[in-house]
Amino acid sequence: MVRRLVVMSVTALAVVLGAVSPGLAAGPRHIRGTETVPVYDYASAVRETVWVESPLDGDGARDRIAADIVRPREATTRVPVIMEASPYYTCCGRGNESELKKYAADGTVVSMPLYYDNYFVPRGYAFVGVDLSGTARSTGCEDVGGPAEVASAKAVIDWLNGRGTAFTADGRRATASWTTGRVGMIGKSWDGSVANGVAATGVRGLETIVPIGAISSWYDYQRYNGILRTQEYVRFLHSYVNGRPADACADELAGWRAGSGETTGDFTGYWAARDYRPDARNVRASVFIAHGINDKNVSTRQFGLWWDALARHGVERKLWLFQSGHEDPFDARRAEWVDTLHRWFDHYLHGLRNGIDREPRATLETAPGVWQDERDWPARGVRDRTLPLGDGTLGLGAAGRGVTKTYTDESLREDALVANPSAAVPGRLAFLSAPLTAPLRISGEPSVTLRIKVDRPTAALSARLVDYGTATRVDHFRSEGLVNLTTSSCWGAASATDDACYLDTAEVTVTGDHAVLTRGWADAAHHRSLRFSTPLLPDRWYDLTIPLNTYDVTLPAGHVLGLILGQSDPQFTVTNDQNATVSVDAGRSSLTLPATGATVIAPATPPTITTGPGAAERRSATDIPIVPLR
Repeated sequence: MVRRLVVMSVTALAVVLGAVSPGLAAGPRHIRGTETVPVYDYASAVRETVWVESPLDGDGARDRIAADIVRPREATTRVPVIMEASPYYTCCGRGNESELKKYAADGTVVSMPLYYDNYFVPRGYAFVGVDLSGTARSTGCEDVGGPAEVASAKAVIDWLNGRGTAFTADGRRATASWTTGRVGMIGKSWDGSVANGVAATGVRGLETIVPIGAISSWYDYQRYNGILRTQEYVRFLHSYVNGRPADACADELAGWRAGSGETTGDFTGYWAARDYRPDARNVRASVFIAHGINDKNVSTRQFGLWWDALARHGVERKLWLFQSGHEDPFDARRAEWVDTLHRWFDHYLHGLRNGIDREPRATLETAPGVWQDERDWPARGVRDRTLPLGDGTLGLGAAGRGVTKTYTDESLREDALVANPSAAVPGRLAFLSAPLTAPLRISGEPSVTLRIKVDRPTAALSARLVDYGTATRVDHFRSEGLVNLTTSSCWGAASATDDACYLDTAEVTVTGDHAVLTRGWADAAHHRSLRFSTPLLPDRWYDLTIPLNTYDVTLPAGHVLGLILGQSDPQFTVTNDQNATVSVDAGRSSLTLPATGATVIAPATPPTITTGPGAAERRSATDIPIVPLR
């Protein structure tokens, strides 16, 4: 048999691969070597809106999801898409300066929030801003992280890959012949949470996601192991972003509220439908996570457990951790972030071999303004250490056998809870290590295992790890650790209606003699399962584990590690389970610490520590519970 050698031109081969539309000239001029460069005119870019049909039926007709598109007019090849699906485009704004979408009189989008379109469209990308179901101009009902929300964003990816239906404002069918179908989703907070949810569907065409300060389980965002973060949070978040008439989604909202276990704190089917972690096995996209290590809005367990799940399934991933709270790395380390993001998208959306996939997997801010790259995360050499509790002591050698510590709830705020740990304070128990003889690196998710007896059917329990020692730290209780300056810098091209200039920012630091590292809460009656509660009997001992938020820190030699136990926590949670008396069997209780470095030794007697004002006290912080995601 004679085999014919078929020689294809670069243009013909690109057509087969979907990079060039038939009839278009070959050679993407926005690619030079291993990077994309800004060659297309942003001011004259194509700006259009399509309404994509979502497969979920909200009210007898398929929902239509508004997608605003900005793409290079002069491009002679198909281009990939950077997409941000958000509920905030017209209600609340995006970014540090709360930018909104803006439209001309004819409905054409003339200004997009953030810099993504300004920076990337000239470099041969399209940017698509999607109004999630039930928000802004989309129909349907916003179900707060649920199937309709995720399906609305996924539908746009399907349409970009020729698998869906969309229409223009005048009813004509719209096609996406201008794109390769390769999509990267990005977004902070709620927007990044949607990216996690869409990736968990395994949708083809989604090549990468960049979730920033994002949720991976909505239960863990609105509930803390059986304890409510605040009352009526489901209704609050829905109402906060709802773009429909007030009564359009009333029936749906009533069902969600009923299913969320408001009175029990249980993990119900409502929450299972909003937990993306079990579906990490479906993720095809690479994942680039960024998170503030002191984020008190979207807790760090959200990235920590998601990262672990992705690792178990071999998903390509990268991580940035920085010292501030619920912030975007664009405002924490601007130039380096934009450069890294550019190379990430170039590699995963344009297929450029720039080596970013072979670079260290983790980038961490280890102290204010101090950054380092590490091969992986958690830190190399970290292992779980079991640190026993004693009579006010913590660490190896703690003499806890036969020691019972008892305390009665006083609903203490955080500063009162952790200050002056050597003193006897009603409403808390304090356990202190000896001063560290060498640096101690904590990297991962700690947890506290307690053997307890309670005089009531349940109790709300809290636990905090505290660093007792003087240091200069990012003051994340003040503006999340970052403040705006009077200067600005520009990150991309501009049009008459949309620039890419943003106020510069600076970290806020404070020098203090102690700081809370990580926190955790649990309802004692959920000790068997989060799916149901089991009332406690007053004469029986129970075992309970309180997971703490994921953290990464290095404590210097000479500092003391403290574990502080409290009960009801008005600064962070809402509960009617107050005034309980709890006994802790110290000999059968312990702290599990993912760590490397110094051995944590228990002192013979607790060290004497006197502290000054805490961070929240200095800033007169208001209560935390009810907050928007953005």
